[in-house]
Amino acid sequence: MNHATPQVGAPVSTFTQLLSSTRRGARLARLLAVTELRSRGVSPELTERAELVVAELAANAVLHGRLPGRCFRLTLVLNPAGGHLRIEVSDARGDLRPRSLPADTEPDPLSTSGRGLTLVTALTDHWDCVPYPPSGKTVRAVLTTPTGA
Repeated sequence: MNHATPQVGAPVSTFTQLLSSTRRGARLARLLAVTELRSRGVSPELTERAELVVAELAANAVLHGRLPGRCFRLTLVLNPAGGHLRIEVSDARGDLRPRSLPADTEPDPLSTSGRGLTLVTALTDHWDCVPYPPSGKTVRAVLTTPTGA
């Protein structure tokens, strides 16, 4: 589903897609996000940051939020006038909530995982996790366009 919601002053566009909770679904989420943002004329810098954030959040939804037979949802809300993009990834596992490392903690250099949310923290202005009824969760991340871009 793809629709635009008018706002006073500037149009806000919303893109939403259900995707299979598979590696292929996570890859498709990243590709769809890039295609959608490019079609909306979003700057390459913001598109690249969003691509990395979507890739990480979608991968987490597939790895940690998967329930058999349940999809995950990607939503992009673009507000060009406000200069920000909100990325939302919803999955079926509300019991497993993401946790970022404390600011003064470094991930284990030998670990093959555990760096994703550190990357999300570095690329976004902020992110959080909220319930997604009836039993899931939504991880939301907000990215803004740098001043002068």
